[in-house]
Amino acid sequence: MNAITATELAQLQAQGQAFTLLDVRRDSARQQDGTQIAHAQWNNPAQWLDWKDQVPKDLPVVVYCAHGHEIGQGLTTVLRVMGLNARYLDGGIAAWQAAGLATEPAV
Repeated sequence: MNAITATELAQLQAQGQAFTLLDVRRDSARQQDGTQIAHAQWNNPAQWLDWKDQVPKDLPVVVYCAHGHEIGQGLTTVLRVMGLNARYLDGGIAAWQAAGLATEPAV
């Protein structure tokens, strides 16, 4: 179901491919972790109705949450219904970190 692995996402970044990366973790999870995947834009998942129309429609979108479950998958589905080329990070940022991939301080 429209998933991308941490390795595939890292390859997209390394190749310099243009895409939108959305961090949709709950604020508490984001604050507790204190990191994000480079170039991610955080959007509060509880306020998705306020920001969904601002996601660029001309680029692929990768959505990630803490573990790649209901938040990431649900918002990916919403974006796909809107006609965007959206995928979610399988396993969320937890899988990214478990793979030893770099993060940066959350902004």
